Amino acid sequence: MRPKIVLASGSPRRRELLAGLGIPFEVKTSQVDETFDPSCPPSAVAEELAHRKAKDVARQLDAALVIGADTIVVCDGEILGKPRDEQEAVQMLSKLQGRAHQVYTGIALVEVADGQVVRERVSHRMTHVWMRSLSDEKISWYVNSKEPLDKAGAYGIQGLGACLIDKIDGCYFNVVGLSLVELDQMFQDMGYSLVP
Repeated sequence: MRPKIVLASGSPRRRELLAGLGIPFEVKTSQVDETFDPSCPPSAVAEELAHRKAKDVARQLDAALVIGADTIVVCDGEILGKPRDEQEAVQMLSKLQGRAHQVYTGIALVEVADGQVVRERVSHRMTHVWMRSLSDEKISWYVNSKEPLDKAGAYGIQGLGACLIDKIDGCYFNVVGLSLVELDQMFQDMGYSLVP
């Protein structure tokens, strides 16, 4: 029997993805420090941040299977997090436009029983994304929509940002913020079924 599932993320996009599977889950946001060593490989950064979030929430529970996730955007080896303000959003979009970049989402599963961590799994997915060439006017329009301000790399592929993306190679849901195929495999590896 699968334990209670808890999503350690306040992201509405991740909530929507899980809800779309029709499985019951609770949301409990983590309050962890999200700073990282920029010299670490992007895959390690995404996995570490996801693991921190899942562990933080797991410490507060008696019995659950906690899902932590973190998404980062990488361009020319530079990790782009969420923009601090509109000016930084413009800078990020100007850097990404007209070229390819990579999106990494780390996923962590932490299983808790009787208030103790009994098992953990950490993984990630990477998707190549090509953003179309953008005029200054298009960038201003998008930043003025406020959509980029809470998203890694200053865009959301599932919203207005869909107009900015030319093509992707890899898992679409990974770019949204949670690779469902990777999550399903991780559940399976732990002996559980994510979906019936």
